[in-house]
Amino acid sequence: MKAIALIPARLEASRFPRKLLADLRGKTVLRRTYEAAVATGLFSEVIVVADSDELIAEVRKHGGKAVKSMHIYESGTDRIAEVAATLEADVFVNVQGDEPFTSREPLAALLEAFKGDDGAQVQVASLCREITDPQLVNDPNIVKVTCALNGNSICFSRSVIPFPRSTDVRISYHQHIGVYAFRKAALMSFTSWPVTPLEAAEKIECLRFLEHGIPLRMVLTTHMGVGIDVPSDIQRAERFMDSHHIS
Repeated sequence: MKAIALIPARLEASRFPRKLLADLRGKTVLRRTYEAAVATGLFSEVIVVADSDELIAEVRKHGGKAVKSMHIYESGTDRIAEVAATLEADVFVNVQGDEPFTSREPLAALLEAFKGDDGAQVQVASLCREITDPQLVNDPNIVKVTCALNGNSICFSRSVIPFPRSTDVRISYHQHIGVYAFRKAALMSFTSWPVTPLEAAEKIECLRFLEHGIPLRMVLTTHMGVGIDVPSDIQRAERFMDSHHIS
């Protein structure tokens, strides 16, 4: 199965402007993300799709592949679709540019979801993890997902789902991790649809798929790094590097 990793990269971010060029122990966040994706060995190509000449230059000067998107996009999915339209692969994986500790295990599991007779029906897959901190269940910054017995997503929300109406049932809560894998047709369809009502209300882009009747096959993982969203995450990332002996 041919898989291509596409890394959407935007220079400005409201909570941490120019975060992808922030220094993380001698390398930028974007460079570490790119090198980590390549190091998985899962992809025939890894390409950064950026909105800025600075980001393009940062990737290319270290031997990486990067292209500039032609338009302004609301989501990373829309950004990578522009490039995916010109490429052929069985699966395209959206690797977030602010995830410098991308690892092989969860991405391999994500690609596995597309294999076999059951996988042939999967159009979109994504990652989730069990929430063990009760405070995160109520945090609207944490997107929760509920799934059917076959692993397909039922709903995504910033609210508490499922709601614990009964205290006699053990409920597991799961956080959606914004790493996606798509078949090309599904990715192209996504970009052709306007923003849907639930997507607009929750600010969760994958709800656009659900509102068009396409479930996401959710893949449970325990492998997590540190995403860079705010300046203090750089310190968190450095502690992660120390604990995992990453140079």
